Amino acid sequence: MNGAEGWIALLTLTALEIVLGIDNIVFISILAGKLPAADRDRARKTGLFLAMFIRIALLFSITWVMRLTAPIFTMFSQAISGRDLILIGGGLFLIAKSTHEIHDKLEGEEGHGSAKAAASFGGVIVQILLLDIVFSLDSVITAVGMAEDIAVMVLAVVIAVGVMLFSASAISDFVERHPTVKMLALSFLLLIGVSLIGEGLDQHIPKGYIYFAMAFSVFVEMINLRVRAKSAPVHLHQPYKSE
Repeated sequence: MNGAEGWIALLTLTALEIVLGIDNIVFISILAGKLPAADRDRARKTGLFLAMFIRIALLFSITWVMRLTAPIFTMFSQAISGRDLILIGGGLFLIAKSTHEIHDKLEGEEGHGSAKAAASFGGVIVQILLLDIVFSLDSVITAVGMAEDIAVMVLAVVIAVGVMLFSASAISDFVERHPTVKMLALSFLLLIGVSLIGEGLDQHIPKGYIYFAMAFSVFVEMINLRVRAKSAPVHLHQPYKSE
């Protein structure tokens, strides 16, 4: 990493990895929330470490990764590559998983509780691993287009995962405490799933639009939470009115 250009590339890539990693944190937090409380932190850390190792491994296999962009076959006049298949498969998995979680949430505590009891640590880690591969592939291809030094890219991944490890517990606890935030997070995952399928079909959706929509939704929800927090004491301390 030489001079100002190397530092700028490192800062830019680190910021990019953190932004792209938000999807990962949300998904990991929701899956880890289905485990017993004693296993959740271990599942989050395991998931994030897996994401880091997968991204570093893909960076060192960059020749193979870039070969994935070569067309394999054509369907309906659309050239489909290995990368496209992975993104489409990941998007479908994310939509299916998010829909299932929303269904459990809306069906009530009984259905949600049974799903939670059925979750195993190994099963959760396998699901995290599958999505880590999809998110990491997209992230690595983007990173390669922004920097040429492999050491800069690896360092950016390590720093970003460190930031995510530091914040994952707080984000997970916040999502678990607020059911409406959890529903919003699941809606984000549906949006990201659609975006991945679009990318796989060469229908590029600028990520700026997606992240702006997500940020605006979070802003509105934060206002709602603040309003509810202020109004709650009023209901709790209303004077008793005799008939």
